[in-house]
Amino acid sequence: MNNLKTLFLMVLMAALMIFIGGLVGGRSGMMIMLVISLAMNAYTYWCSDSLVLRSTGAQEVTREEAPQLYALVERLAERAGLPMPRVCIIDTDVPNAFATGRDPSHAAVAVTTGIMRVLDYNELSGVLAHELSHVKNRDILTSTVVAMMATVISYVAQFFAFFGGGSDEEEGSGNILVSLAVILLAPLAALLIQMAISRSREYEADKDGGEICGNPNYLADALQKIDYYATHAAPMPEAQPATAHMYIINPFEGTGKAITKLFSTHPDTADRIERLHEQAREMRVR
Repeated sequence: MNNLKTLFLMVLMAALMIFIGGLVGGRSGMMIMLVISLAMNAYTYWCSDSLVLRSTGAQEVTREEAPQLYALVERLAERAGLPMPRVCIIDTDVPNAFATGRDPSHAAVAVTTGIMRVLDYNELSGVLAHELSHVKNRDILTSTVVAMMATVISYVAQFFAFFGGGSDEEEGSGNILVSLAVILLAPLAALLIQMAISRSREYEADKDGGEICGNPNYLADALQKIDYYATHAAPMPEAQPATAHMYIINPFEGTGKAITKLFSTHPDTADRIERLHEQAREMRVR
């Protein structure tokens, strides 16, 4: 199902870019955008995880550089029946984490220095188990493709905002209207693409993560702490709206903007915590 969703999103991105090319440059614009979209889809599939890691400032670490973190990921990956992913650290005080990659054999798990400082060992194991669940369920390719698409669409909108006008007065007025259409449609398309990431995938990753780490309460306690910082602290300077859906907690949770909550890809944290507590009761763990 996730593979079909990814294919649909790639086709949607190509269609959107071709449509924009047609608006601006007619048939020639459509052909140019077709070529660009094909190249972009290929790059998205093979290299978007590297782009996401670079854009968030995540740095890969070795066993020698972060022995406790590396060993914890290794233990959880083994319990989940997964290959060892790359382990990355983002140097920021705001606690958060995400996973990326095109498949379990090319996955990476990233955590912030803040989350390693705020959470204890058990809580961190719950967070990492949640992220490894995304890897196991193959959510990460879809999430990474969506992040790439939202980024590309925002760049396209900015490009036409600056270069959409014409020198001729009559043509210029038409080009201005086209540019306005692109500027309005592109962010809307990006939001719709991000909404294609089902909130149910977070519930599934929470449930599977609780099983992998052995105690859902570990993840519940971690979510409560992360949510507090996301709500009361400034947003992560490394986070971008295009990648917000990839984090375990929306990094823009505390902005107070209604539009942010309307288009959030994350379910309510309190509901997630309650479900995890219920799962712990069913598993008879404390």
